Amino acid sequence: MDDRRYDDRYRTTGDPPPDGAAGGAGSGPGRAWRAPAILLALVLVAVGFLGYRGELPRWAFGLGHPTATLLGPPLPPMDPGAVAAAVEPRLANVDVSIRPSGLSAAGSGIVLTADGQVLTSHHVVKGADSISVGDLGTGDRYTATVLGYDSEADIALLALARADGLPVARIGSSAGLRIGDEVMAIGNAGGTGSPTATPGTVTALGSSIMARDSADSSAKALTGMVEIAAPVTSGQSGGALVDRYGAVVGVIAAANGEPARAAGQASGYAVPIDRAMGVVRQIRSGMPTETVHVGPTATLGVITSDEKPAGARVRSAVYGMPAYAAGLTEGDLITGMDGRVISSVQSLKATLNLRKPNDTVHLELTGRDGARRTVAVVLAAGPPN
Repeated sequence: MDDRRYDDRYRTTGDPPPDGAAGGAGSGPGRAWRAPAILLALVLVAVGFLGYRGELPRWAFGLGHPTATLLGPPLPPMDPGAVAAAVEPRLANVDVSIRPSGLSAAGSGIVLTADGQVLTSHHVVKGADSISVGDLGTGDRYTATVLGYDSEADIALLALARADGLPVARIGSSAGLRIGDEVMAIGNAGGTGSPTATPGTVTALGSSIMARDSADSSAKALTGMVEIAAPVTSGQSGGALVDRYGAVVGVIAAANGEPARAAGQASGYAVPIDRAMGVVRQIRSGMPTETVHVGPTATLGVITSDEKPAGARVRSAVYGMPAYAAGLTEGDLITGMDGRVISSVQSLKATLNLRKPNDTVHLELTGRDGARRTVAVVLAAGPPN
């Protein structure tokens, strides 16, 4: 009995038994391996527990950022009904009219603040003379103005007049998105005014696409997009891509064409929410950049095209607009503005992004006869370019 008792105490405390007790020889074989074995067992138990809970330290097994799904059980399937019910009241329908063509278009928006800041796609409001927004949470309708936009990122921020107490969307992060994640696209599909929730999975990150605007047939390259396997449709642009918890992780921007959809290969594309909110923060700062325009849009009132080797060629000066009043005519080549080189239509737009209506700019022109001149033009307010 005494020998057994001392041996038990050794295994639990690590104290050596007194001389002469069983297993107490200082050089016996048990002493060399029992303590390390106990320590290894404790480490394995600890790692198993932490790994199950997704709490492994970053150095464990050479891993980077731990996730709950790395060593733990798989997440349950998304509940589409519950997610849609939580998100839809925090979205808005966006309706625009475009003069003088008389065209109208519809899209979606994500409510960012209770007093009416709404995130949407730039192409939804591009060229709009008037914007009307219907909040899905309150059922109220508001007139909207454009606070700013980034046409390259296809993001715009609206302000609703006299809005208050609107349900606000929960903004997540796109940094943690992984291929295979379950997501849902929610927006005003088909411009019907009723939100459509379209579940799918993330199929690619950082995708580059060439998107065509169905309203004016213009094309734009979009990069860094989240691709999803879901039948996204017209009208969902500006709507929310949300995760299983209802957090917004992207802004719906585009869908693939009808041939691909007919072949059962429907896909949608979204601007990652981290990038979209970066644009929002820049707009809120009040500081424009070459890509981010803040406030009302300033316009020359010209239609231009790229000229080789450099410049923006005037194809038409719109009657009654600033360029027409300043004497610009078809064929004039715009090569500079306020001392800045204009190498293309895009550089002309980027330079105008930094201007406001009623600003006076000085255009450097080369006429069709090769004569050079500089003219002063007072910019007018126009629709988002």
